Amino acid sequence: MDILHKVGMKAPLSTVYQALSSAQGVAGWWTENSTGDGGVGGGLKFEFYAGDKLMGGFVMKVLELDPDKRVLWEVLDGPADWIGTRISFDLKQDGEYAIVMFKHEGWRVAAEHMAHCSTKWGVFMLSLKALVETGQGRPAPHDVKIDNWN
Repeated sequence: MDILHKVGMKAPLSTVYQALSSAQGVAGWWTENSTGDGGVGGGLKFEFYAGDKLMGGFVMKVLELDPDKRVLWEVLDGPADWIGTRISFDLKQDGEYAIVMFKHEGWRVAAEHMAHCSTKWGVFMLSLKALVETGQGRPAPHDVKIDNWN
């Protein structure tokens, strides 16, 4: 089972790719607490806080970087149902829009947590859109909250 989202962004592919392919770029749309080596084979760490309290986090291995075309991560650490899943961002140009085809694949069970994550990925894809179109995303902790956890 996979989570899928498609979002068009009025921005050059290179701008979108830069926002996806480094910890600094991801800090502008997913979580401000993004660190690590964004190169192929490198590791990225993403943490989410509520005030000073760490709510959770993820460690990703960068499997593939194809400039202006694709970014692929594998989840090495985080919630049990995320470990071993893969997250991809496939990019293409369609007129003035950069199209992002997002996929979080390999979920073993379609459960409540997967539904939560699907909604939150949609929130963060819109944050990415805002970042590349306006220069200001809504990364955690400034993201749209959907429940008591985040």
